Amino acid sequence: MGVKDNILTIQQEISSLCATIGRKPSEITLLAVIKEAEVEQIKEAIDAGIVDLGENRVQEGIRKYNAIRMTHDAGRIKWHMIGHLQTNKVKDAVKIFDLIHSVDSLYLAQELDKQAKKINKIQDILVEVNTSGEKTKFGLKPDETIEVIKKVTELKNIRINGLMIVAPLSANPEEVRPYFRLLRELRDKIIIQFGFRNSDFGILSMGMSQDYRVAIEEGATIVRIGSAIFKTA
Repeated sequence: MGVKDNILTIQQEISSLCATIGRKPSEITLLAVIKEAEVEQIKEAIDAGIVDLGENRVQEGIRKYNAIRMTHDAGRIKWHMIGHLQTNKVKDAVKIFDLIHSVDSLYLAQELDKQAKKINKIQDILVEVNTSGEKTKFGLKPDETIEVIKKVTELKNIRINGLMIVAPLSANPEEVRPYFRLLRELRDKIIIQFGFRNSDFGILSMGMSQDYRVAIEEGATIVRIGSAIFKTA
């Protein structure tokens, strides 16, 4: 199967799952993770209808951004930064990424605010939360997230759209369900506490190739799919 067929299969699975659990497929953004993909594969995904691309590294994102815009309408593509973002890469990141998923500290948010202001941009972000408590994972602890968000909302060139999680890898997706559920519950608590509209703070970026079905059942609005799209065997 090629990239186009893989995308169609995933879209069909999402539609079927949504019908089962009472959600609308339009609520789910299929984000193609391109960190291991070649430019020609990415173009094939775009031609198959993908408009959201996620990259883990800023410099790779810039390289692929420049390659893609030579042949495709750049205004139609939304670029997502989904990997850990170092502060020394922020200046470059704000130039191309529409949504930065991995904001895991107030300091990083402040640097994004400063660099976005320089180019007269309101940078959309998600706050990354470590709901599993794994020491190898980035992200805020759930009990410190609300206080950090309170301070980030004071920044003029940052707009928080929701939350993001990188769940532990597991052969059994059911094992990570509690971490997805905790993120959704935290999102709902924040909406109530801050008086956010759900449309302004509704994004839950969670779920990857091996566990996106469980993530959707627990409320994911963005699923980050890489290998399931770009595998060709």
